[in-house]
Order: sequence, then C-alpha cells, then structure tokens
Amino acid sequence: MIKIKPHSILFDHGIRDYHLEVNSHPAFHKLFFKTTASTIPFDLLGAAFWLISRYEEYLPHKTDANNRFHYSSSLAYQYDFIEQPLVNLWLEELKKQLQQNYPQLKFVQKDYSFLSSIDIDSVYKYKHKGFVRTLAGFISDRSLSKMKERLRIILNRAKDPFDCYDFLIKTNKESGVKAIYFFLLGDYGPNDKNHSASDLRFQSLIKHLGDYSSVGIHPSFGSNNNLRQLKVEISRLSNITHRIIYMSRQHFSMLKFPKTYQDLLQAGIFVDYSMGYTNHNGFRASYCFPYTWYSLDIEAVSALNIHPFCISENTLLSHSGIKKKSLMELAQPIVDEVKKYNGEMISIFHNDNFNDNIRQFYQEFILMAKG
Repeated sequence: MIKIKPHSILFDHGIRDYHLEVNSHPAFHKLFFKTTASTIPFDLLGAAFWLISRYEEYLPHKTDANNRFHYSSSLAYQYDFIEQPLVNLWLEELKKQLQQNYPQLKFVQKDYSFLSSIDIDSVYKYKHKGFVRTLAGFISDRSLSKMKERLRIILNRAKDPFDCYDFLIKTNKESGVKAIYFFLLGDYGPNDKNHSASDLRFQSLIKHLGDYSSVGIHPSFGSNNNLRQLKVEISRLSNITHRIIYMSRQHFSMLKFPKTYQDLLQAGIFVDYSMGYTNHNGFRASYCFPYTWYSLDIEAVSALNIHPFCISENTLLSHSGIKKKSLMELAQPIVDEVKKYNGEMISIFHNDNFNDNIRQFYQEFILMAKG
C-alpha cells in the first residue's frame, strides 16, 4: 500500500509563507514537506504543487535589474537542483513504487520531443531602419570601417549580420526539427528596438518564416502592465499572418505572477513559452512537461498552457567563459535530463547571435537535442 500523508498546502486558502526544510534523500534526491508514518517520506503532491505553481514567486523575493524573479532566490538554486527536473524525478520514483505494489497498473509512455524556438528581437542590424535611425547609426559608428560595413549592407553588397533566416529554414528542414519564431512588434523604446511592424519588408519576412514554422508574439518590454499595448501587438502579428495568434514568449522573459499570465489570457493567448530563466539554464518550475497554469490568487486552473524552456544560447555564452567549458559541454547535461524523463526539450536562440561559431554550434546542438 502506498501512503502519502498530506501537508496543508493543498487544502489552505490564500498564500502562506510555509516553513520549508529541504532534506536530501537517496531515492527522491531532495524533498520538503517531510512527513512521518507514510510510505512516501514527504507530501510529494504538495511539494510538486509548490514548485510547479511557482508558489515562491508570489512571496517576497529578490529581483534583478529588470524587476524579474532572480534565479538565486529560488529554492532550486539554493539547494542545487535547478539543473534537474525534480518533480519528474519524484514522479518516476512514485511510479516505481506503484509498479512494485500494483504490478497490474499500466502507465502511458510519453515520447520525448524537441522544439527549437527563435526570438526575433531585432530583425536586421543595419537594413531597412529608416532615414533617422540609419543616420543615427552612422554617427554612432565613430569609425570608417564600421561606416563602410553599414553602407555595404544597406546597398545590398553584403549580408546583414542578423540575417540568418535562410540558414535556419534550411538547417531545421534538413534536420527535421520543429521550430517556432517569436516576433517583437512593440513600439520603439529603450528596450524594444525592432523594426516597425508597418514595414512591408519585415512583414514579408514574417510571412516567409510562417510558411515553414509556427509564429508567436514576443510581447514587448513596454507591454508589461499595459494590457492595451499587448493586445495591439498581438493584433499586428495576426493582421500580418492572417492567423489567430495564441502563442507567446515574453521579451526579456518578463514574467510576474500572476499579472503576466492574467494579461496573456485576457489578450487571447493560451500557450506560453516564458517559463525559464534568462540568466541560468535549468528548470524554473522543476518540471520538463507542458502543464496548465494554476492561478493561486483565485485558486483555479486556467486555460493557459505552459511550455517550460531550459536552455538559452545567451546563458550558454555567458557561462562558457566563466566555467571554461564549451557550449556543448554545458548544454548536454540539461538535454540529457529532459531525455531521461521523455520530456519536452525547448531551447531559445536569438537571430542576432548567429555568427559562424553559433551557426556551427546550432547545427551540432539540434542534432544532439532532437534524438
């Protein structure tokens, strides 16, 4: 008989700052909400709920320069399981015990999947920026060589450094990799510097990429706490693609609970890919499957489906020099963790990073991640 003694978290109303004592365990690795007189040594269901609901992000916490929840504030980082989908480990151990006690039980076998997601924050570095921004660019170059490079690209005598789109289409198609592109269509501002959504050449590119892959909205920094602006940006992408837009990932991963998800739902977004950290690879929700968001403030399951990501090439690049490891050496253990549980592996790349080295890494990475 399998017995789990419940903690009060699944029965309490409101948000409480529970005392958490994290213990190591040979089978469950790390656990909290420890109990006695039960087969499972802790309230596995309550602890999983605490992690997946992002309960700690509703509580007072340390934020970074952009007022985002900082990974160092997380229980997963503080107790060294941020690079493991701990809830999946728990469920796998529970499954083993159930099979031992009830051999007749049959479990659904999930299939591992890989999705390559691309953020288009700035579609071109030099091309099609308009007279004012181009003139400002020439002034800011401050060197003859940079001015010459800019001029050659503007005159179509050289390829724009951010123009990696043919490479991505070809590479993903040949590798059989599913991809999704998230487009920033916000108004121009300090943290939102993409081309104008009214630019026909930009629109043409969006349609072109949409012929080969899925597209979603990349809600701008300026749309935070501005539901009207969020709806405008979604409408822009919908009008360009002539499709209903229902997928998103936040620019700068600006994810605040519960406001961000509430706004997305009100704007007609039902699938989101923002669950992860921009400055640390790993598992923000300690889980590597899609799941439905539970809103703690109203104590109800929502219509929003969450797809956690666990690897960003920006984080790999920043950690590679610090840890003296190659990008592949840093990425492999994370991918292996997702494969171990037949989860959904989602990576983030940015079009403005695709120099020759990143192109080579991308080709190697997707071959490793898709299998």
